[in-house]
Amino acid sequence: MSPTIRNAIFRHLIHDYTEPIRDPLWQHIYLSPGIKRLVALDSFQKLGRIKQLGPAFHVYPGAVHTRLNHSLGVFHLSRLLLLALLERSEELPLTLEGVKSFLAAALLHDLGHFPFAHSLKELPLKEHEQLTAEGLLSEPLATALRDWVGCSPEIVAAIVDEHMDLPEETEVPFYRRLLSGVLDPDKLDYLNRDAFFCGVPYGMQDTQFVLHKMLPHPTLGIAVEADGVTAVENVLFSKYLMYRTVYWHRAVRIATAMIKQAVYSGMIDKKFKVEDLYWLDDEEFFRKFPADSYAPFQLIEQVVHRRLYKTAFEASFDPQNLTHTRLTQLENRNVVQEQIAGRLSSQLKRTVYPYEVLIDIPEPISFEVDLPIYQQGNYVPFTESGSVFSGPVVKGFTDSLRKLRIYLPAELSQKVQEQDTKLL
Repeated sequence: MSPTIRNAIFRHLIHDYTEPIRDPLWQHIYLSPGIKRLVALDSFQKLGRIKQLGPAFHVYPGAVHTRLNHSLGVFHLSRLLLLALLERSEELPLTLEGVKSFLAAALLHDLGHFPFAHSLKELPLKEHEQLTAEGLLSEPLATALRDWVGCSPEIVAAIVDEHMDLPEETEVPFYRRLLSGVLDPDKLDYLNRDAFFCGVPYGMQDTQFVLHKMLPHPTLGIAVEADGVTAVENVLFSKYLMYRTVYWHRAVRIATAMIKQAVYSGMIDKKFKVEDLYWLDDEEFFRKFPADSYAPFQLIEQVVHRRLYKTAFEASFDPQNLTHTRLTQLENRNVVQEQIAGRLSSQLKRTVYPYEVLIDIPEPISFEVDLPIYQQGNYVPFTESGSVFSGPVVKGFTDSLRKLRIYLPAELSQKVQEQDTKLL
């Protein structure tokens, strides 16, 4: 990168972001005039009607912050990250247009996100990154990115959607690694923001320290100085604690399973088109599935009013158990739910519907770290940096979090003994 380009990028990052927005977490977030116009578009404002943590507000009443809050925070930290990296190196593979594209991608990365957090994650739908890319390449966003921000919508879309093909010579892979990694702006914002609004201390990071311990890496995007290893460990341990206490809190898992089952049942019975699930906010989602139109849709209404199912069975997920691994597939889960419902119907002398039996298995979480540590003039893998996060520790984290559970309506769970729902 020539001194001229480097100076132009510095000037842009420091002097062109003059429009402040107040944020409870980061205080002032500064936007450029073009970015401010983007924020006012309907497609971005829709994110203000999608709760970041979906049903978690049933457990943590303060958790009503939105995808819009989070997106602004990711944009803010991405700008600070670029400034920190520019201060550390003169060899970054950056252009001014690329920097503008990266910041636009940071702001708009959740544009196509589904409502109600990750309730729809396992369903056979387009990835939200793909939907985001499609939105970025459509009007009015494509023209807005060109005319207001001065960047290519194709490049912005390619940064967000890693499945898009790229020309051989491009800086996009570098930006992708910045936006999605161990210490990426997305994770640094959501851990801090979710902890702040839930009122728990577990997700808080020393963000300024983290940013200034990062170095650009020629192939992996970023590296961390040796004395920044504790920052990486803090992120990993915070992630574990936030999953344990917030993201996978039992009530949150139950609400998520209820929403998922209602929508999956509707998909199987063709009660709506798959495309109907795209580009919805929370309220539009609830209106689309009236409880009186289809019996399983009652689950959605029950979640809204916090009439949650109860846990009837729980076991640690065992990846060596074929019964457990088979149930990681939604279609297999549905079959077993029907079998358990039939057995309970016989035992209780009443009809137990398949949608009243919910099997829940969280997706696997990775605590592995593909992040080089800069020690004494050399890059070493994180696992060789002296960190406490060894293989057995990481496995212990994962094993303690993943639980196979069966949920039933409250009135059923009171009548059913654990052996009635055991999986054989």
